Amino acid sequence: MLKSKNFIFDNEREWEQLNEGMRRQVLGYDDQIMMVKVEFLSGGEGAVHSHAHCQCSYIVSGVFEFNIDGEKRLVKTGDGLYIEPNVSHGVKCLEAGILIDTFSPVRHDFL
Repeated sequence: MLKSKNFIFDNEREWEQLNEGMRRQVLGYDDQIMMVKVEFLSGGEGAVHSHAHCQCSYIVSGVFEFNIDGEKRLVKTGDGLYIEPNVSHGVKCLEAGILIDTFSPVRHDFL
């Protein structure tokens, strides 16, 4: 069974730089679930894409414009969202912040 450590400490986990405006840390996972912290600079973008995983996101800080299946909405600190499998989605950061993304099942492409 694929599985992360039980405790994942911020200062012990490497960041993966995705582009100039965003980076991520994988925080925990097994075969069925994965949690990822994504940090954005203002103007950072996650290109429109889709994947076969369920995704829920929590906005820890910042302001973001999400595009889910063509519907654009602003979300901010304390908000959350759900994205069905295989639905196109993307994000633009309007004010620097952090998202916590959860996926089911695990995103093997992140490991």
